[in-house]
Amino acid sequence: MAYCITPAPKFAALLTAALLIAQPALAAGEDGDGAPRGPAVTVLKAAKYCFNNNVEVSGIVLAREETSVRPERQGAKVTEILADAGDTVTAGQVLARITPPEGGSITVQAPVAGLISQSTATIGGMVGAKGEALFNIVARSEYDLVGMVPVKDIAKLQVGQPARIKIIGAGDVDARVRRIAPTIEPNSQLGQVFIGITPARRFLINSSGRALIKTGQSCGIAVPLTSILYGSAGTVVQVVRRARIETRRVETGLMAAGQVEIKEGLQEGDIVVARAGALLREGDPVRAVTAAAEAK
Repeated sequence: MAYCITPAPKFAALLTAALLIAQPALAAGEDGDGAPRGPAVTVLKAAKYCFNNNVEVSGIVLAREETSVRPERQGAKVTEILADAGDTVTAGQVLARITPPEGGSITVQAPVAGLISQSTATIGGMVGAKGEALFNIVARSEYDLVGMVPVKDIAKLQVGQPARIKIIGAGDVDARVRRIAPTIEPNSQLGQVFIGITPARRFLINSSGRALIKTGQSCGIAVPLTSILYGSAGTVVQVVRRARIETRRVETGLMAAGQVEIKEGLQEGDIVVARAGALLREGDPVRAVTAAAEAK
């Protein structure tokens, strides 16, 4: 004989009410064990990073010291040329021979070692102490990049600070701040800085260059630029906490190599959304996937 057990009316009503309460909770983004569920997002930990404080300077390459060579005898003629523009010479090296009006031969020597930047010497040409220089020599082959710096950056500069210069046609070279002008140009509010190029080698005078002067270093919390959201509400970063999205207002600082310095709003170890997006809202449930795990 089969039996059919029918729940008491009061028990059936309680069971139905319990099911109705449970269903909205599950639909709101909760798994059966109470953990939030949602789309997978790539995350990373906010970590410390050191940024270089750099001042950028654009300018032109000039000889630090240029020496003009003029024979003392007026009215002498050039009889022999032993050096030309572009040659590197030593102090005392014979550059040319000239013949004075009274006859004989006189040697013209380099007063300093360096690079001959210009020469007007021609066979038979007339030379003298008051005329155009026979040779111009870049003393010791030393050059400066001379540029103008905004007044807000002048205070950051000090003599001896290291720099890296990129010169058109010559590549990157090491340098150091050699001199800072004591005054500011009143109309442009720019100050002049002389950056000494360290290696003694040939450069094209008046060629353009750009220097990055390292004025210090700042170490703190950093996140990738892709983690930053800019909007009318300010600058924010999306953080995953307890499997849900939290929006943090942050104050940013320096930027380098795709990393952004976070001065306020994050702590080291915070789980940050690697690629923040407008589709993620405050309180949204998500499944965090670390960037390293995603790459495998």
